[in-house]
Amino acid sequence: MAQQSVLTITDIAKAPILAFNEKNWDKVRAAVTPGFVYDEVPAQRRVQGINEVLSVWRAWATALPDSKATFHNEYVSGTTVVLELTWTGTHSGTLLTPNGEIEATGKRIKLRACQVVEVSGEKATSMRHYFDMATLLKQIGVLTE
Repeated sequence: MAQQSVLTITDIAKAPILAFNEKNWDKVRAAVTPGFVYDEVPAQRRVQGINEVLSVWRAWATALPDSKATFHNEYVSGTTVVLELTWTGTHSGTLLTPNGEIEATGKRIKLRACQVVEVSGEKATSMRHYFDMATLLKQIGVLTE
């Protein structure tokens, strides 16, 4: 008899970002609830519903097509998972910001981040994403000290 794998709460919390790493939008959709809330704190952008979330995430994938998150630490409290991660990638596409578009600079980023993910059942219901926008803008060369 084959053993069925059991997802841990951290597996469930990481699933949307692992799918983003692959730029597999169907996997992202499968990993979250239809009403998933994505709160990108540094951009002051909060969207709800998988279609709105995918619109934001696809825009990031356009700006940084090779972007990938690497997980470092995870902390669980009840149905909440806190993930520490580092984003890497190359700014080779247009980055959409609240203040307009930033054309590709070809520069690499390496950006520490933290995500707080709420889980219900076997799906993520919300994610608050924290990172330093000023560091990102400095790394791509559009903000000086």
